[in-house]
Amino acid sequence: REVEILMFLSAIVMMKNRRSITVEQHIGNIFMFSKVANAILFFRLDIRMGLLYLTLCIVFLMTCKPPLYMGPEYIKYFSDKTIDEELERDKRVTWIVEFFANWSSECQSFAPIFADLSLKYNCSGLQFGKVDVGRYTDVSTRYKVSTSPLTKQLPTLILFQGGTEIMRRPQIDKKGRAVSWTFSEENVIREFNLNELYQKAKKQSKPREEGPEEPPAVPGAVPQEETKKDK
Repeated sequence: REVEILMFLSAIVMMKNRRSITVEQHIGNIFMFSKVANAILFFRLDIRMGLLYLTLCIVFLMTCKPPLYMGPEYIKYFSDKTIDEELERDKRVTWIVEFFANWSSECQSFAPIFADLSLKYNCSGLQFGKVDVGRYTDVSTRYKVSTSPLTKQLPTLILFQGGTEIMRRPQIDKKGRAVSWTFSEENVIREFNLNELYQKAKKQSKPREEGPEEPPAVPGAVPQEETKKDK
């Protein structure tokens, strides 16, 4: 029986890893399902050992959170009071905003990818933003981004032009669940037409003092208007 359980969980791990886009996600999936397999085996051996193991896993998850991305980026972090104002301030600016939560492993895995995109494509007419909907729940309600793990809507990327939402990924089906979509750099560039948006933004926007007109050749300091400490 134990062998059947392990084989079943191994099959789930393989299917889950096919959707992973980073090494960290692969390793995380393997460890997660290993914990599930161990918990099942402990409960079958002795319910007290199972409860002890489950308690230790919960304590570990609550006390040892994955590290946040702290690398270079050209991203502005919004609060519940600043996001609407910033999106409406200059209708010439196109915004790509990530709605995320720090507790979401998918958001943590996507963070370096989104940061790299901001380094490559940020200019005065095309800017990148993030808002923590896990912290600002009213923002998740206003922009219809569910924070429930069951809906799998985190992270959500929304393209705003003229202060209006143009598109988002992942898309939402009739049941309110996210349509499966891989948050890779290639997919974001293709789906959001970043190359075309970047070229149009450079032609239509006037240079600004607070942001470079050309993407940096080598990532250096982070000239953010609002740093992570201001989140």
